Amino acid sequence: MRRYVVEGIGTFVLVLGGVGTAVLASSVVGVLGIALAFGLSLLVLVYVIGPISGCHVNPAVTLGLLLCRKIQPRHALGYVVAQCAGAIVAAATVWLLADSGPAGYSPSTLGLGANGYGTHSPGGFGLGGVFLVEILLTALLVFTVLGATDVRAPFGFAGLAIGLVLTLCHLISIPLDGTSVNPARSLGPAVFVGGWALGQLWLFIVAPATGAILAAAAYLGLRPGPQVSASTAERDLPQESLDRIAQETARLINGRVE
Repeated sequence: MRRYVVEGIGTFVLVLGGVGTAVLASSVVGVLGIALAFGLSLLVLVYVIGPISGCHVNPAVTLGLLLCRKIQPRHALGYVVAQCAGAIVAAATVWLLADSGPAGYSPSTLGLGANGYGTHSPGGFGLGGVFLVEILLTALLVFTVLGATDVRAPFGFAGLAIGLVLTLCHLISIPLDGTSVNPARSLGPAVFVGGWALGQLWLFIVAPATGAILAAAAYLGLRPGPQVSASTAERDLPQESLDRIAQETARLINGRVE
């Protein structure tokens, strides 16, 4: 249960930091500032909650880790539910903050940072371009998470790599759709915007899921051998890693005996 609570809190912080910046401070910080808000939020979260839950804070990341056997299915479902709940509460908080201003705030009119395509795209980009960029950037994000948290990756740098790649994703696609690469991040604002945001939400679920599947397939195909995330809890270690640990232990013992 503590993992689910932490995932909910982590997603809340990510959406509050990123969407909050987009809604409350975009005129001051611009696209670069919004991208950094998302990236820096995730970078900090990796180090703060990573040791507890692995810091997925994204259903697409959870899907990629599930396909690579780095999380058990029964835990993955709880993660996704917690992430969605955290994102919805964060979006409600952003609305509350925005509405406290002198002019008030209408999510259905101003969008509350919801992702969209066509007439609801910041740059007027259509469904095809938005769908493609969400697949590609989510694949990049999930592949980075898989590689940076691999047991053979340089220790201690996962947060930096993951935070920077999320910043890059936002720099590329904020003009296209506001950047999702995270179904929970898209769900939160859409719940309060309603109408068109809920109608277009399917894309920001299907495309990131597709990207996560591609990233998992690429990682499994390219990795040199059985590996496991260093941030995965011991009881969730896949059998292949347990076998590897046993083999390495036996090798060391035999070497000493000889």
